[in-house]
Amino acid sequence: MRLYRGTLNLVAVCAATLIFVQVRAQQDGRQEQAAEVARPERGGNGNQDSPRFHRHQGKSIPNSYIVVLDQDPTGAAGDPGLAAADADQVILSTSSGRVKQVYAHAIRGFSAEMTEDDALALSNDPRVRFVEEDSVMEIVTTQTNATWGIDRIDQVARPLSGTYTYTSTGSGVNAYIIDTGIRTTHTQFGGRASVAFDAVGDGRNGIDCNGHGTHVSGTVGGSTYGVAKAVRLFAVRVLNCSGSGTTSGVIAGVDWVTGHHIGPAVANMSLGGGVSSALDTAVRNSIGSGVTYAIAAGNSNADASGFSPARVSTAITVGATTINDARSSFSNFGSVVDIFAPGSSITSAWSTSNTATNTISGTSMATPHVTGVAARFLQHNRTASPAAVRNAIVNAASPNRLTGTPPGTANRLLFWSGAQ
Repeated sequence: MRLYRGTLNLVAVCAATLIFVQVRAQQDGRQEQAAEVARPERGGNGNQDSPRFHRHQGKSIPNSYIVVLDQDPTGAAGDPGLAAADADQVILSTSSGRVKQVYAHAIRGFSAEMTEDDALALSNDPRVRFVEEDSVMEIVTTQTNATWGIDRIDQVARPLSGTYTYTSTGSGVNAYIIDTGIRTTHTQFGGRASVAFDAVGDGRNGIDCNGHGTHVSGTVGGSTYGVAKAVRLFAVRVLNCSGSGTTSGVIAGVDWVTGHHIGPAVANMSLGGGVSSALDTAVRNSIGSGVTYAIAAGNSNADASGFSPARVSTAITVGATTINDARSSFSNFGSVVDIFAPGSSITSAWSTSNTATNTISGTSMATPHVTGVAARFLQHNRTASPAAVRNAIVNAASPNRLTGTPPGTANRLLFWSGAQ
Protein backbone atom coordinates (compact mmCIF):
# COMPACT_ATOMS: atom_id res chain seq x y z
CA MET A 1 0.00 0.00 0.00
CA ARG A 2 1.12 3.55 -0.50
CA LEU A 3 0.42 7.14 0.31
CA TYR A 4 -0.40 9.26 -2.70
CA ARG A 5 0.70 12.84 -3.32
CA GLY A 6 1.23 13.36 -6.96
CA THR A 7 2.98 11.99 -9.97
CA LEU A 8 6.63 11.83 -8.86
CA ASN A 9 7.85 8.84 -6.86
CA LEU A 10 10.13 10.73 -4.46
CA VAL A 11 9.73 8.33 -1.59
CA ALA A 12 13.21 8.97 -0.21
CA VAL A 13 12.94 12.74 -0.51
CA CYS A 14 9.96 13.71 1.58
CA ALA A 15 7.79 10.69 2.16
CA ALA A 16 4.18 11.77 2.28
CA THR A 17 1.04 10.83 0.53
CA LEU A 18 -1.66 8.26 0.38
CA ILE A 19 -2.19 4.59 0.71
CA PHE A 20 -4.41 2.34 -1.28
CA VAL A 21 -5.95 -1.08 -1.63
CA GLN A 22 -8.53 -2.75 -3.81
CA VAL A 23 -11.96 -4.38 -3.31
CA ARG A 24 -15.59 -3.50 -2.73
CA ALA A 25 -18.85 -5.49 -2.60
CA GLN A 26 -21.75 -4.28 -4.74
CA GLN A 27 -23.48 -1.69 -2.54
CA ASP A 28 -25.48 1.50 -3.11
CA GLY A 29 -24.73 1.38 -6.82
CA ARG A 30 -20.96 1.25 -6.23
CA GLN A 31 -18.96 -1.86 -7.02
CA GLU A 32 -17.48 -3.71 -4.11
CA GLN A 33 -16.09 -7.12 -4.87
CA ALA A 34 -14.37 -9.71 -2.78
CA ALA A 35 -10.69 -9.96 -3.54
CA GLU A 36 -10.56 -13.53 -4.68
CA VAL A 37 -7.89 -14.61 -7.14
CA ALA A 38 -8.30 -18.12 -8.49
CA ARG A 39 -5.04 -19.87 -9.31
CA PRO A 40 -5.12 -23.40 -10.72
CA GLU A 41 -1.84 -24.45 -9.08
CA ARG A 42 -0.56 -23.40 -5.68
CA GLY A 43 2.97 -24.65 -5.85
CA GLY A 44 4.65 -26.81 -3.19
CA ASN A 45 2.19 -29.64 -2.81
CA GLY A 46 0.24 -28.91 -5.98
CA ASN A 47 -3.00 -28.22 -4.14
CA GLN A 48 -5.42 -25.72 -5.62
CA ASP A 49 -6.12 -22.44 -3.87
CA SER A 50 -9.20 -22.31 -1.73
CA PRO A 51 -11.75 -19.68 -2.84
CA ARG A 52 -11.32 -18.32 0.69
CA PHE A 53 -7.60 -17.76 0.17
CA HIS A 54 -7.07 -14.24 -1.20
CA ARG A 55 -3.82 -13.52 -2.98
CA HIS A 56 -2.65 -9.91 -3.06
CA GLN A 57 -2.17 -8.27 -6.45
CA GLY A 58 0.38 -5.77 -5.13
CA LYS A 59 3.47 -6.27 -2.97
CA SER A 60 2.68 -9.22 -0.75
CA ILE A 61 4.73 -9.96 2.38
CA PRO A 62 6.05 -13.55 2.49
CA ASN A 63 4.66 -15.70 5.29
CA SER A 64 2.44 -12.92 6.64
CA TYR A 65 -1.35 -13.28 6.52
CA ILE A 66 -4.58 -11.68 7.69
CA VAL A 67 -7.14 -14.16 9.02
CA VAL A 68 -10.78 -13.03 9.18
CA LEU A 69 -12.90 -15.27 11.37
CA ASP A 70 -16.45 -16.27 10.57
CA GLN A 71 -17.80 -14.08 13.39
CA ASP A 72 -19.16 -10.57 13.30
CA PRO A 73 -17.21 -7.86 15.14
CA THR A 74 -18.84 -6.17 18.10
CA GLY A 75 -17.64 -2.60 17.58
CA ALA A 76 -16.63 -0.65 20.65
CA ALA A 77 -18.08 -3.37 22.86
CA GLY A 78 -15.66 -5.97 21.51
CA ASP A 79 -13.78 -8.05 24.06
CA PRO A 80 -10.07 -8.04 23.13
CA GLY A 81 -9.40 -10.87 25.57
CA LEU A 82 -12.01 -13.11 23.96
CA ALA A 83 -10.75 -12.19 20.48
CA ALA A 84 -7.20 -13.09 21.51
CA ALA A 85 -8.39 -16.42 22.86
CA ASP A 86 -10.17 -17.14 19.57
CA ALA A 87 -6.99 -16.29 17.65
CA ASP A 88 -4.87 -18.55 19.85
CA GLN A 89 -7.33 -21.42 19.42
CA VAL A 90 -7.46 -21.11 15.63
CA ILE A 91 -3.69 -20.75 15.18
CA LEU A 92 -3.16 -24.02 17.07
CA SER A 93 -4.46 -25.83 13.98
CA THR A 94 -1.32 -24.76 12.10
CA SER A 95 2.19 -26.10 12.56
CA SER A 96 3.98 -22.79 11.98
CA GLY A 97 1.58 -20.02 12.98
CA ARG A 98 2.39 -17.11 15.30
CA VAL A 99 -0.24 -14.46 16.06
CA LYS A 100 0.97 -10.86 15.59
CA GLN A 101 -2.09 -8.60 15.96
CA VAL A 102 -5.62 -9.37 17.15
CA TYR A 103 -8.69 -7.55 15.77
CA ALA A 104 -11.83 -7.37 17.91
CA HIS A 105 -13.77 -4.27 16.85
CA ALA A 106 -13.74 -3.53 13.10
CA ILE A 107 -13.33 -7.16 12.08
CA ARG A 108 -12.98 -10.36 14.10
CA GLY A 109 -9.66 -11.97 13.36
CA PHE A 110 -5.91 -11.59 13.54
CA SER A 111 -2.70 -11.26 11.57
CA ALA A 112 -0.11 -14.00 11.79
CA GLU A 113 3.17 -15.34 10.51
CA MET A 114 2.89 -18.82 9.00
CA THR A 115 3.88 -20.79 5.93
CA GLU A 116 1.81 -20.53 2.78
CA ASP A 117 0.80 -24.18 3.14
CA ASP A 118 -0.55 -23.51 6.63
CA ALA A 119 -2.33 -20.36 5.44
CA LEU A 120 -4.00 -22.25 2.61
CA ALA A 121 -5.06 -25.03 4.96
CA LEU A 122 -6.37 -22.51 7.48
CA SER A 123 -8.58 -20.92 4.81
CA ASN A 124 -10.55 -24.18 4.73
CA ASP A 125 -11.15 -24.12 8.49
CA PRO A 126 -14.92 -23.69 9.14
CA ARG A 127 -14.13 -21.05 11.78
CA VAL A 128 -12.42 -18.88 9.15
CA ARG A 129 -14.22 -16.57 6.70
CA PHE A 130 -11.11 -16.02 4.57
CA VAL A 131 -7.33 -15.71 4.71
CA GLU A 132 -5.60 -12.88 2.86
CA GLU A 133 -1.95 -12.27 2.04
CA ASP A 134 -0.57 -9.30 3.94
CA SER A 135 0.84 -6.50 1.77
CA VAL A 136 3.20 -3.53 1.77
CA MET A 137 2.09 0.10 2.01
CA GLU A 138 4.38 2.93 0.96
CA ILE A 139 4.27 6.61 0.07
CA VAL A 140 4.72 8.60 -3.14
CA THR A 141 5.64 12.28 -2.95
CA THR A 142 5.60 15.49 -4.98
CA GLN A 143 6.92 18.82 -3.70
CA THR A 144 5.69 22.10 -5.12
CA ASN A 145 4.83 25.62 -3.91
CA ALA A 146 1.76 27.65 -2.84
CA THR A 147 -1.18 27.86 -0.39
CA TRP A 148 -4.76 28.21 -1.53
CA GLY A 149 -6.87 25.20 -0.47
CA ILE A 150 -8.89 26.58 2.44
CA ASP A 151 -9.40 29.81 0.50
CA ARG A 152 -11.11 27.84 -2.29
CA ILE A 153 -13.57 25.83 -0.21
CA ASP A 154 -15.45 28.80 1.30
CA GLN A 155 -16.55 30.23 -2.06
CA VAL A 156 -18.50 28.84 -4.99
CA ALA A 157 -16.69 30.57 -7.85
CA ARG A 158 -13.23 31.88 -8.64
CA PRO A 159 -11.28 34.17 -8.49
CA LEU A 160 -9.96 33.42 -5.03
CA SER A 161 -10.70 36.03 -2.39
CA GLY A 162 -7.49 35.55 -0.44
CA THR A 163 -9.48 34.82 2.74
CA TYR A 164 -11.05 31.90 4.58
CA THR A 165 -14.32 32.69 6.35
CA TYR A 166 -15.73 30.39 9.03
CA THR A 167 -17.96 30.44 12.08
CA SER A 168 -17.58 26.80 13.13
CA THR A 169 -14.22 25.33 14.11
CA GLY A 170 -14.84 21.66 14.85
CA SER A 171 -14.79 22.34 18.58
CA GLY A 172 -15.66 19.23 20.59
CA VAL A 173 -15.08 16.89 17.63
CA ASN A 174 -12.37 14.21 17.56
CA ALA A 175 -10.38 13.55 14.38
CA TYR A 176 -8.42 10.31 14.07
CA ILE A 177 -5.56 10.60 11.58
CA ILE A 178 -4.68 7.08 10.35
CA ASP A 179 -1.28 7.81 8.88
CA THR A 180 2.43 8.23 9.76
CA GLY A 181 1.73 9.82 13.15
CA ILE A 182 1.67 13.50 14.17
CA ARG A 183 4.32 15.88 15.48
CA THR A 184 2.05 16.72 18.38
CA THR A 185 4.23 19.60 19.59
CA HIS A 186 3.90 21.57 16.36
CA THR A 187 2.74 25.14 16.95
CA GLN A 188 -0.13 24.64 14.48
CA PHE A 189 -1.89 22.34 16.95
CA GLY A 190 -1.78 24.39 20.14
CA GLY A 191 -1.90 21.38 22.42
CA ARG A 192 -4.90 19.80 20.63
CA ALA A 193 -2.91 16.91 19.12
CA SER A 194 -2.06 13.71 20.97
CA VAL A 195 -1.04 10.12 20.31
CA ALA A 196 -3.78 7.50 20.38
CA PHE A 197 -2.30 4.31 18.90
CA ASP A 198 0.84 3.03 17.19
CA ALA A 199 0.80 -0.17 15.13
CA VAL A 200 4.37 0.22 13.86
CA GLY A 201 6.14 -0.82 17.04
CA ASP A 202 9.45 0.96 16.46
CA GLY A 203 9.41 2.80 19.78
CA ARG A 204 8.33 6.18 18.40
CA ASN A 205 4.92 6.01 20.09
CA GLY A 206 2.87 7.73 17.41
CA ILE A 207 5.25 10.62 16.74
CA ASP A 208 5.64 11.45 13.04
CA CYS A 209 9.11 10.90 11.57
CA ASN A 210 7.91 11.14 7.97
CA GLY A 211 5.90 14.35 7.65
CA HIS A 212 2.81 13.10 5.84
CA GLY A 213 0.62 12.61 8.91
CA THR A 214 1.57 16.01 10.31
CA HIS A 215 0.78 17.66 6.96
CA VAL A 216 -2.63 15.95 6.80
CA SER A 217 -3.35 16.94 10.41
CA GLY A 218 -2.43 20.54 9.68
CA THR A 219 -5.00 20.68 6.88
CA VAL A 220 -7.67 19.09 9.06
CA GLY A 221 -7.10 21.27 12.11
CA GLY A 222 -4.04 23.52 12.02
CA SER A 223 -4.40 27.05 13.37
CA THR A 224 -3.20 28.59 10.09
CA TYR A 225 -3.64 25.89 7.46
CA GLY A 226 -6.59 24.00 8.94
CA VAL A 227 -10.24 23.78 7.96
CA ALA A 228 -11.47 23.01 11.52
CA LYS A 229 -9.22 25.09 13.75
CA ALA A 230 -10.39 23.76 17.13
CA VAL A 231 -10.83 20.04 16.38
CA ARG A 232 -8.97 17.55 18.57
CA LEU A 233 -6.40 15.51 16.60
CA PHE A 234 -5.38 11.95 17.44
CA ALA A 235 -2.43 10.16 15.84
CA VAL A 236 -3.22 6.60 14.79
CA ARG A 237 0.19 5.62 13.45
CA VAL A 238 0.18 2.75 10.96
CA LEU A 239 3.11 3.77 8.69
CA ASN A 240 6.79 4.05 9.53
CA CYS A 241 9.39 6.77 8.96
CA SER A 242 9.69 5.97 5.26
CA GLY A 243 5.91 6.02 4.85
CA SER A 244 5.73 2.25 4.55
CA GLY A 245 3.55 -0.19 6.44
CA THR A 246 1.39 -3.27 6.12
CA THR A 247 -2.27 -3.87 5.43
CA SER A 248 -2.47 -5.76 8.71
CA GLY A 249 -1.09 -2.71 10.52
CA VAL A 250 -3.59 -0.38 8.89
CA ILE A 251 -6.40 -2.75 9.89
CA ALA A 252 -5.07 -2.64 13.45
CA GLY A 253 -5.39 1.15 13.36
CA VAL A 254 -8.94 1.00 12.03
CA ASP A 255 -9.78 -1.64 14.63
CA TRP A 256 -8.45 0.63 17.40
CA VAL A 257 -10.51 3.59 16.17
CA THR A 258 -13.62 1.41 16.02
CA GLY A 259 -13.21 0.21 19.57
CA HIS A 260 -11.92 3.38 21.26
CA HIS A 261 -13.21 6.46 19.43
CA ILE A 262 -15.02 9.20 21.31
CA GLY A 263 -17.88 10.79 19.42
CA PRO A 264 -18.51 12.81 17.51
CA ALA A 265 -15.67 11.32 15.49
CA VAL A 266 -14.15 11.61 12.04
CA ALA A 267 -11.27 9.61 10.56
CA ASN A 268 -8.90 10.53 7.75
CA MET A 269 -7.29 7.86 5.56
CA SER A 270 -4.95 9.49 3.07
CA LEU A 271 -3.69 6.08 2.04
CA GLY A 272 -4.42 3.06 -0.16
CA GLY A 273 -2.83 0.27 -2.21
CA GLY A 274 -3.54 -3.20 -3.65
CA VAL A 275 -6.38 -5.63 -3.01
CA SER A 276 -7.71 -6.14 0.52
CA SER A 277 -11.24 -7.24 1.27
CA ALA A 278 -10.20 -7.42 4.93
CA LEU A 279 -9.34 -3.70 5.03
CA ASP A 280 -12.52 -2.72 3.21
CA THR A 281 -14.60 -4.79 5.61
CA ALA A 282 -12.87 -3.20 8.60
CA VAL A 283 -13.52 0.33 7.30
CA ARG A 284 -17.18 -0.43 6.52
CA ASN A 285 -17.70 -1.81 10.01
CA SER A 286 -15.89 1.15 11.58
CA ILE A 287 -18.24 3.52 9.74
CA GLY A 288 -21.09 1.39 11.02
CA SER A 289 -19.85 2.07 14.56
CA GLY A 290 -20.45 5.80 14.04
CA VAL A 291 -17.15 7.17 12.67
CA THR A 292 -17.27 9.30 9.50
CA TYR A 293 -14.39 8.36 7.17
CA ALA A 294 -12.88 10.53 4.43
CA ILE A 295 -10.64 8.47 2.15
CA ALA A 296 -8.29 9.49 -0.66
CA ALA A 297 -9.28 8.33 -4.15
CA GLY A 298 -5.68 7.65 -5.18
CA ASN A 299 -3.03 9.15 -7.45
CA SER A 300 -2.92 6.73 -10.38
CA ASN A 301 -5.03 8.76 -12.85
CA ALA A 302 -7.27 5.69 -12.95
CA ASP A 303 -10.74 4.55 -11.98
CA ALA A 304 -10.86 4.59 -8.18
CA SER A 305 -13.11 1.52 -8.15
CA GLY A 306 -9.91 -0.48 -8.53
CA PHE A 307 -8.55 0.65 -5.16
CA SER A 308 -9.40 0.32 -1.52
CA PRO A 309 -10.44 1.53 0.89
CA ALA A 310 -11.40 4.23 -1.64
CA ARG A 311 -14.23 2.09 -2.97
CA VAL A 312 -15.98 1.62 0.35
CA SER A 313 -19.38 3.03 -0.52
CA THR A 314 -20.25 4.39 2.92
CA ALA A 315 -17.05 6.45 3.12
CA ILE A 316 -16.50 9.87 1.52
CA THR A 317 -14.07 9.23 -1.32
CA VAL A 318 -12.12 12.33 -2.35
CA GLY A 319 -10.37 13.33 -5.59
CA ALA A 320 -7.96 16.23 -6.02
CA THR A 321 -8.14 19.54 -7.92
CA THR A 322 -5.78 22.33 -8.94
CA ILE A 323 -5.96 26.04 -8.21
CA ASN A 324 -7.59 26.45 -11.65
CA ASP A 325 -10.49 24.12 -10.79
CA ALA A 326 -9.21 21.27 -12.94
CA ARG A 327 -8.98 17.67 -11.85
CA SER A 328 -5.37 17.16 -10.80
CA SER A 329 -3.59 15.15 -13.47
CA PHE A 330 -2.73 12.39 -10.98
CA SER A 331 -6.15 12.14 -9.32
CA ASN A 332 -8.19 8.99 -9.64
CA PHE A 333 -11.76 9.36 -10.89
CA GLY A 334 -14.91 7.31 -11.53
CA SER A 335 -18.28 6.62 -9.98
CA VAL A 336 -16.89 5.87 -6.51
CA VAL A 337 -15.43 9.38 -6.14
CA ASP A 338 -17.97 11.38 -4.14
CA ILE A 339 -16.34 14.80 -4.22
CA PHE A 340 -13.21 16.71 -5.23
CA ALA A 341 -11.20 19.09 -3.05
CA PRO A 342 -7.98 21.12 -3.39
CA GLY A 343 -5.05 18.73 -3.64
CA SER A 344 -2.32 20.29 -5.78
CA SER A 345 0.35 22.45 -4.12
CA ILE A 346 -1.10 22.43 -0.61
CA THR A 347 0.95 23.99 2.19
CA SER A 348 0.62 22.65 5.73
CA ALA A 349 2.60 21.68 8.82
CA TRP A 350 5.61 19.36 8.59
CA SER A 351 7.39 17.11 11.04
CA THR A 352 10.98 18.39 10.97
CA SER A 353 10.44 21.11 13.59
CA ASN A 354 7.67 22.70 15.65
CA THR A 355 7.26 25.43 13.03
CA ALA A 356 8.12 23.55 9.82
CA THR A 357 5.87 23.62 6.74
CA ASN A 358 5.90 21.87 3.39
CA THR A 359 3.99 22.20 0.12
CA ILE A 360 2.99 18.92 -1.53
CA SER A 361 0.33 17.49 -3.82
CA GLY A 362 -1.98 14.47 -3.88
CA THR A 363 -5.41 13.15 -3.09
CA SER A 364 -3.82 12.73 0.34
CA MET A 365 -3.89 16.52 0.59
CA ALA A 366 -7.46 16.82 -0.75
CA THR A 367 -8.95 14.37 1.73
CA PRO A 368 -8.21 16.30 4.96
CA HIS A 369 -10.09 19.32 3.58
CA VAL A 370 -13.19 17.09 3.61
CA THR A 371 -12.34 15.67 7.05
CA GLY A 372 -12.14 19.22 8.40
CA VAL A 373 -15.52 20.11 6.91
CA ALA A 374 -17.00 16.95 8.45
CA ALA A 375 -15.69 18.09 11.84
CA ARG A 376 -17.24 21.53 11.38
CA PHE A 377 -20.60 19.95 10.53
CA LEU A 378 -20.46 17.64 13.54
CA GLN A 379 -19.76 20.54 15.89
CA HIS A 380 -23.38 21.62 15.51
CA ASN A 381 -24.85 18.20 14.60
CA ARG A 382 -23.21 16.03 17.23
CA THR A 383 -25.46 12.99 16.82
CA ALA A 384 -25.43 12.94 13.01
CA SER A 385 -24.69 9.55 11.48
CA PRO A 386 -21.82 9.08 9.01
CA ALA A 387 -24.44 8.84 6.25
CA ALA A 388 -25.93 12.19 7.29
CA VAL A 389 -22.48 13.80 7.37
CA ARG A 390 -21.66 12.40 3.94
CA ASN A 391 -24.96 13.59 2.47
CA ALA A 392 -24.57 17.08 3.93
CA ILE A 393 -21.10 17.51 2.44
CA VAL A 394 -21.96 16.05 -0.96
CA ASN A 395 -25.18 18.06 -1.24
CA ALA A 396 -23.43 21.32 -0.34
CA ALA A 397 -20.72 20.87 -2.99
CA SER A 398 -20.47 23.23 -5.96
CA PRO A 399 -21.62 21.37 -9.10
CA ASN A 400 -20.08 21.52 -12.58
CA ARG A 401 -17.13 23.74 -11.64
CA LEU A 402 -14.36 21.36 -12.66
CA THR A 403 -12.65 20.57 -15.92
CA GLY A 404 -11.04 17.24 -16.72
CA THR A 405 -13.54 14.99 -14.96
CA PRO A 406 -14.22 11.97 -17.21
CA PRO A 407 -17.76 10.77 -17.98
CA GLY A 408 -19.26 8.91 -15.05
CA THR A 409 -17.36 10.99 -12.51
CA ALA A 410 -19.31 13.35 -10.25
CA ASN A 411 -18.37 16.98 -11.00
CA ARG A 412 -18.58 18.23 -7.42
CA LEU A 413 -16.15 20.59 -5.70
CA LEU A 414 -16.04 20.86 -1.91
CA PHE A 415 -17.82 23.97 -0.60
CA TRP A 416 -18.66 24.92 2.96
CA SER A 417 -19.75 28.49 3.61
CA GLY A 418 -18.60 30.59 6.52
CA ALA A 419 -22.09 30.44 8.00
CA GLN A 420 -22.15 26.63 8.12
